[in-house]
Amino acid sequence: MSNTIGANDPSGAPTDAAVANGSVATIDGIESVYYDGYWIRWYEVPTDEDAARRELIDGLTKRVFHQAEPGINTPGYKLNNAREAYDREEDPERKRVNAAMLAGALLNRGSDIFGMIFHMKQRGIEITENNELLLECESCFLEALDLGQQVLHYSGEEGLDELWGEPLKIFSTPIADYYKSRYIKIAQTMSAIDGIVAKLTQVLLTSPVYKDAEALLSLFAKASKHEIETMKTDPAIFAVWPEFVASGNKLWRFQASLVAAGAAEERLKEGNILIREGKKLMEWIAFARVPMPKTTASFLARCDAYLAKASPVIAA
Repeated sequence: MSNTIGANDPSGAPTDAAVANGSVATIDGIESVYYDGYWIRWYEVPTDEDAARRELIDGLTKRVFHQAEPGINTPGYKLNNAREAYDREEDPERKRVNAAMLAGALLNRGSDIFGMIFHMKQRGIEITENNELLLECESCFLEALDLGQQVLHYSGEEGLDELWGEPLKIFSTPIADYYKSRYIKIAQTMSAIDGIVAKLTQVLLTSPVYKDAEALLSLFAKASKHEIETMKTDPAIFAVWPEFVASGNKLWRFQASLVAAGAAEERLKEGNILIREGKKLMEWIAFARVPMPKTTASFLARCDAYLAKASPVIAA
């Protein structure tokens, strides 16, 4: 059962600090669940665990490759080739890339095997816990998780090794537990978005010329959170995704008028760059649905450096 209560404030902060994690309520007409300070779009746990596992593993496998550096989506049937190349390579830089390619092959092989197991079960074939296919599937996911630590995000900024553990989590835990862990991770991701927005807002407040960007940033932050919380299978995505893209494009196109001269003009240019970098980082995080702590820390440091130079406030 859920209760209808007031919505979060525009910043996304919770309205009631006493709300317990796991509480379900209707927020702005949307069934939502509360975790760690955020109301998150709630989804009913599927009753058909086998079908849900198959769909989730397939979707999460695709998600890994969408977020990873290019060239590593190695087909599962090329696993032996990928392993031989990895074992043979000695140069550290090239070996890291071979490790990423091997991780891709292992993840695809594990997903392929799980699909076979699912179809066998659908045909009434009993699959015991010590079945060789099941054991090989688990082994593939485990090794992919280990090697996935060497894979970079497509930006090249840092790795997102926790994404490589998602298929294994689905494979080995009850679906209800996965949904709970998903909500916790989404709350952490929303918090990361809020941290970026808070710091970037400080940058915008250094000059009146950034005033219009404040509203654009707020809209994109809200749209980013909706993108983070919405499953791709949810029909709501047809409203959520266009708003995310459109609001992001508006923020990206914003350029403060360089009305000042000399050092002040240079700082305004730097501010324009930070707005675009912030938008790009929020987009990366929303796509991945996990925080990017290293990249975020680097961005926040650049904002702090700007703030140190931009004080006092730059006049319009």
